[in-house]
Amino acid sequence: MLLEGPFTSGRLLLENTPSDHAPILAESYPFLFTVLAVLFVLASILFLPRFLSLAPLLFDSLFRARGSVSLENSVRYSNDRRLLATVCLLPASLMVYRYQLWDAAFLHEMSDGWHLLCVIGVFTLFFLLRLAMYALFKPRRKVDFYRLARRTGYTYFILLVLIALVTVGVLALFGCNDLTVKKVLILESGFIYAVFFARRAQILALSCNPFRTFLYLCALEILPVGALVVSAIVL
Repeated sequence: MLLEGPFTSGRLLLENTPSDHAPILAESYPFLFTVLAVLFVLASILFLPRFLSLAPLLFDSLFRARGSVSLENSVRYSNDRRLLATVCLLPASLMVYRYQLWDAAFLHEMSDGWHLLCVIGVFTLFFLLRLAMYALFKPRRKVDFYRLARRTGYTYFILLVLIALVTVGVLALFGCNDLTVKKVLILESGFIYAVFFARRAQILALSCNPFRTFLYLCALEILPVGALVVSAIVL
């Protein structure tokens, strides 16, 4: 009875409405994502010596057209570059999925596993389209520079993936959100592609007149990339 008086009333200081969803401590990824990530780590360890021996030629090709010629003249380095470009398809697909770099509306209705498979399928079709355009417009004469211009794409793809991986790691250390990472990756991709576009035009110009070089670039670069961008907007 003595305690009843002082504690007969009180005031609730906390809100009686439920709080927002608790922050997610760890993101869940589809099983396929984990498998591809593990495969990439194993492949990176396996092919690291080849990459280290090839790296000086890759960066030389970035700054000089003659660097691409030197790399292409070596059968060993040319084969290593093609193999490393194939390995780079794994992290490229994972980053496109993770940061929604190709973000068509219909992907939002899919489960995570199908979303990743669809991204891989779209980029497979993109590379097949580029290969088909290359075969369709292949000239009958002076094929060497035409072939060199196409294979230079392997070099720039490897460099782009390497730069993107470093960027993702650095921005993650600074706690940047996904939208910031996505914008930076898009800017980097645009810059590297612009350098590759200019280098490919430079190589094609060694055997073609300016008008024919422009037509090749439209068919081999602008059309496939335009189809990829438009598909993300329309679909």
